[in-house]
Amino acid sequence: MFTGIIEAVGTVSSLQNRGGDSRVTIRSGKLDLADVKLGDSIAVNGICLTVVALPGDGFVADVSGETLQRSAFVELKPGSRVNLEKALTPNTRLGGHLVSGHVDGVGELVSLQNDARSVRLRIQAPAELAKYIAEKGSITIDGVSLTVNAVDGACFELNIVPHTLQQTTLIDVAVGQRINLEVDLIARYLERLLLGDQAAQGKSDGISMAFLAEHGFMK
Repeated sequence: MFTGIIEAVGTVSSLQNRGGDSRVTIRSGKLDLADVKLGDSIAVNGICLTVVALPGDGFVADVSGETLQRSAFVELKPGSRVNLEKALTPNTRLGGHLVSGHVDGVGELVSLQNDARSVRLRIQAPAELAKYIAEKGSITIDGVSLTVNAVDGACFELNIVPHTLQQTTLIDVAVGQRINLEVDLIARYLERLLLGDQAAQGKSDGISMAFLAEHGFMK
């Protein structure tokens, strides 16, 4: 688990195709790896990866085919800057929100504009994720825990304050860029819980207005 509070910005050193999946080497920059051991988890742009080697100036991790398909990891290349966060501990301040490091989908940055000293981003999310995104709710983009300022269909807006811009790769983003999204963990579990016994019946359409009416949640 993570908090979405980025600890350092690292750099992709190398990417190796391993026949359907990949191995990545990350130079970790100012991230303190003194307490990291093999098998530990580090979030890279919001993707939970397992450390398989510690070469000294960073770490090495394997990236599964599933992760490559569900995230924007495939667009990284040697030299790409990435947000890094070590897994939380019982003593970690929960300054962001609970983040699993499992990417739900990839959004696209559709607009970017200055807003006083901050920057306002507008992101188009995949349609299937829209129901999990709520105004003033939490969302993670490229590993950064943020508050949703406004929602319009599957589009949502975020306000990035100067400190976050300086401490993350969000200072580098450009219109058209694809961005890893992880919706609020609680929203996903709540949907599954509301399905009740229907959850055991295989693939379903999830929660709909008709479902809520049928089960007494609407009058």
